Amino acid sequence: MIAGLAQVVRVFGQAQPHHAYLFSNRRGTRLKVLVHDGFGVWLACRRLNQGRFHWTEGQGGVALTRTQFDALVLGLPWQRLGDGGVIRTL
Repeated sequence: MIAGLAQVVRVFGQAQPHHAYLFSNRRGTRLKVLVHDGFGVWLACRRLNQGRFHWTEGQGGVALTRTQFDALVLGLPWQRLGDGGVIRTL
């Protein structure tokens, strides 16, 4: 499993140390995080029993802040985070 995701990262360029690459299944219920920690690569998975991860539209990449990443892995709407990590309504 990790070799397949590592191949995807290689297509977009070499994995950068201290960077994370996130992947979601089509239903948006499972999230995989591939991380290069400077020494090697590790994989973490998270599955939601209810609801879906709030994922981006389209195929391109997106850079997240630490607060946005934390919200994403909790299943919160990270796109609406404002200053100080407060969720704002649009």
